[in-house]
Amino acid sequence: MTEELDEIHCQRCDDARPRLPRPPFRNERGERIQREICQICWGEWLEHQTLLINHYGLDPRDPKARAFLYEQIDQVLLGDGDGEEIDTSKQGSIQW
Repeated sequence: MTEELDEIHCQRCDDARPRLPRPPFRNERGERIQREICQICWGEWLEHQTLLINHYGLDPRDPKARAFLYEQIDQVLLGDGDGEEIDTSKQGSIQW
């Protein structure tokens, strides 16, 4: 087994699972995710992120939308929070 497929003890699910083969971002946040978050939890985050993008009509190229999504990553994956709940009354927009 290569180093890239090694298991980690995932901070999010508190289980030993395969780590990501490479950081999802080219920065400290990406490296931290690779060190601390398993592939399964990262996949679950991507599904949640897609819901947020679609529900709020976010454009990931927009700096405000990226900041919101990074904040959610920090809360959902790297922190103790559950992240943004989808509020159906705000469909198509987000309060900055």
